[in-house]
Amino acid sequence: MVETAASSSAPMFVDAPARARGYEKRAVDVFFAKARAAFEADEPGTLRAAEVRGIAFPLVRGGYAVGPVDAALGRIEDAFAAREREHALSRLGARAWVAETRDTAQIVLDRLTRPRGQRFDRVGILHYGYRVDEVDVVADRLAAYLATGDPVTPEQVRAVAFRMQRGGYRETQVDAVLDAVIEVMLAVG
Repeated sequence: MVETAASSSAPMFVDAPARARGYEKRAVDVFFAKARAAFEADEPGTLRAAEVRGIAFPLVRGGYAVGPVDAALGRIEDAFAAREREHALSRLGARAWVAETRDTAQIVLDRLTRPRGQRFDRVGILHYGYRVDEVDVVADRLAAYLATGDPVTPEQVRAVAFRMQRGGYRETQVDAVLDAVIEVMLAVG
């Protein structure tokens, strides 16, 4: 599940290019060791998929290349989400679990189907937020996924990036909804 080297002295990931910043190696190594231990312990709640999704590593010169680390984090998140789904099904039963996931999906869908330009709070005109037009395009696509099952993958949602604009959408709200969409996607497998 967790990509590690055969020996503790071999690096887990490739280094970032010489002039580029990468993730701090020690922080990445510590987190991946923690993730491996939590996964192997197989105890619910030791590390959750949402925690994996929310991890942030410092960017430094001489760090690991960002792309391979992010890809591995996505796979780890998927593995923990699958385990959480199994535990929830056994604890709640299929009917309650489906109802809970449907409720979350409906809350997110209600947000995403608001009128364009009004889906999220805006930052002040002197502050920068996510570009409204770009967020609205992604929101339309995610709403179609939730409403009709149009194809979208968790990797596509994880890879979403928005440019900034003055008076744009508040980043924290947009990010929270994207996280909720990923949780729904992972919950339904």
